[in-house]
Amino acid sequence: MFIPLHDANSLKHIKVQYVTISLIIVNVAMWLLTGPLVVPEAFSNATILGLGYIPAIAFDYAQLTPELVLVPDEATYVTYAFLHGDFWHLAGNMLFLWVFGDNVEDALGHVRYLIFYLLCAAAGALTHGLVNTASEAPLIGASGAISGVVAAYFLLHPKVRVWVLVLFRIPLPLPAFIPLALWIGQQFFMLVADPESGVSWGAHVGGIIAGLILVVILRRRDVPLFDRTIVTPRAVQHVEATPAMPSPMPAEATRKPTPWGRPS
Repeated sequence: MFIPLHDANSLKHIKVQYVTISLIIVNVAMWLLTGPLVVPEAFSNATILGLGYIPAIAFDYAQLTPELVLVPDEATYVTYAFLHGDFWHLAGNMLFLWVFGDNVEDALGHVRYLIFYLLCAAAGALTHGLVNTASEAPLIGASGAISGVVAAYFLLHPKVRVWVLVLFRIPLPLPAFIPLALWIGQQFFMLVADPESGVSWGAHVGGIIAGLILVVILRRRDVPLFDRTIVTPRAVQHVEATPAMPSPMPAEATRKPTPWGRPS
């Protein structure tokens, strides 16, 4: 529907979005190590099976063979979010994270933002699994976590203008709530309309719901929602100032006006 390009939304509480940058680096590195830099395809497939989230395994309908088990089953609720199928899958997720992640990190702080990101990823995996508990197809991709970031930005900065590429060809500056509300609505609609799609709409919806809830809980105390302006309360104590004596008026100004007008 749209591709985010840029937002004119400066950082207010942090100098650099260290966590967002680190997440992008880790995602790119994992894609290179499990894709283009890997010669044996079997290794790549084994990594996807070992680190991807498989509902049938999470809900005890199936088990991986021991040689494919790389992490405990519970860890795949997070590890799947650092794997991507191809370059465009990776690029799309990282672009959304780059445009919207810095301001969410700014609103939450570095540590709470990382916790937020991982919890949104886990919520996305859980919702995906609940949609089809017997599925043996591995879920991969950061979309669940990214959906949480988009939802948080929607609550924090709906009035900020964001440059988006509408229909993949028309660049427009729009208030963030317009494209983001349409995008969020699309995820819920597609989950109902096409739950068996190759795209995990369930992971998107799970991430969105988690993001909407967690940003309210984890944001800094002085960070408002909906771009509201913070009003600093007036000081309780007032210092009485000695009034300055008025300067004497010129003698000419104290004379009464003549019948023909004010004195010159």
